[in-house]
Amino acid sequence: MEVLQLPRSSPELPFRFSPIPLNLPNRSRIKTFRPLSAIADSRSGTPDSESRNRICILGMGYVGGFFAQQLKEADWVVSGTCRSNSKKKEWEKRGINLQLFSADSPEWSVLETVKDYTHLLVSIPPLAGIGDPMLRIVELVRDKLTSGNLRWLCYLSSTSVYGDYGGAWVNEDDPPNPKTQTAKLRLAAEEGWLSLGRDLGISTQILRLGGIYGPGRSAIDTLLKRQHLSESQKRRASRRFTSRVHVEDICQALQAAIKKPTSSGEEIYNIVDDDPAPREEVFEYALKLIEKRWAVKIETKPFLYESQEESSLRGEKRVRNEHMKNKLGVKLMYPSYKSGLPSIVDKMDNPF
Repeated sequence: MEVLQLPRSSPELPFRFSPIPLNLPNRSRIKTFRPLSAIADSRSGTPDSESRNRICILGMGYVGGFFAQQLKEADWVVSGTCRSNSKKKEWEKRGINLQLFSADSPEWSVLETVKDYTHLLVSIPPLAGIGDPMLRIVELVRDKLTSGNLRWLCYLSSTSVYGDYGGAWVNEDDPPNPKTQTAKLRLAAEEGWLSLGRDLGISTQILRLGGIYGPGRSAIDTLLKRQHLSESQKRRASRRFTSRVHVEDICQALQAAIKKPTSSGEEIYNIVDDDPAPREEVFEYALKLIEKRWAVKIETKPFLYESQEESSLRGEKRVRNEHMKNKLGVKLMYPSYKSGLPSIVDKMDNPF
């Protein structure tokens, strides 16, 4: 077996996947769900774009990009926003037009586009000192959407809003108790979008996501790309429990949420897998997968620890997903990192 010492500053490796979904794998490599075109009203069978389901994804990031690709292949009209012109051009090559939108200097003309869509997915993270950029002008947003075609609204939040439960299990009935400023902003954004949904009288859903991983964004990729964890990863390393979820299961939950809009007007779902395992355990497993797949030996010490005080601030909890399973009918494709990480390794080219 070859012994390999990764350099401190590894060059870009020739992965088939990239950390952002601009270089998504070929369609044949992505697990497919039941066609999203089935989630349509009685008019969706016509080719006219005005009579098809139309979704606007505010914040075309990692999750939004994966979901947008699926919707596009299912003959939805898909649009959204991004921060950079280079990303906008990449998506235009895929037949998806994005508008540039920056929370620092927002261009509010995007609202003229949003009002024409039947579905709205909000995936813009709140910013310190700003909060949710769209909710800063909630009156204008409400005015535009009231006269529009919107019938489904979903906000992607985070399980960080629960705060610290001392390692106990939590579900959607447990009160949020965010500890960090970011988590507090997340909770405020949840409340803002739910309030807007009530005003508009449309189905509004909050999806609280665990730690997101998938092709190009996983413990596998971290180990292959650099010798040591980033500073933020070091700070999270000693947590006893980390609830996580594969990006394909997030997309599956989104599909189910569209299919089953809540009759009560609003609903909150935890979107996590069944195995809230420690990060150290996940990285150890990822290391074994790499060494077995490519017959190399990686001598690295990526598992550094934060202080107990820092860990407590971030929150120890195990997040339940029964509500997602029971009400949305989601059956996880990757119920644990032990099924999710091998699926990532199996689709990678040799990076060495």
